[in-house]
Amino acid sequence: MVKHIVAFTYTEGVEKESTTAFVAGLLEPLVGVIPGLLYAEVRPVFQGGSDFCLYSELESREALAVYADHRAHVAAKEQFFHLIDRRVAVDYEV
Repeated sequence: MVKHIVAFTYTEGVEKESTTAFVAGLLEPLVGVIPGLLYAEVRPVFQGGSDFCLYSELESREALAVYADHRAHVAAKEQFFHLIDRRVAVDYEV
């Protein structure tokens, strides 16, 4: 299993609470749509310098590669990436 964690920081002026809920509504429903994506949650961050975090679990490294390029994931990102100033991603296997 691969755990994929991404911390995001919004551009200045973005309303954080409603936008984070919007992003959660885009990314969390991808479970069951993208093969190998087992779990996904988006939550606000209260410390560490980021605004929200995506935590997801995938079956394998191959599933992570499928997820990254899947049309549903790309379409979801297109709806909010213009609001992102920075992102930091980490992936690890368990």
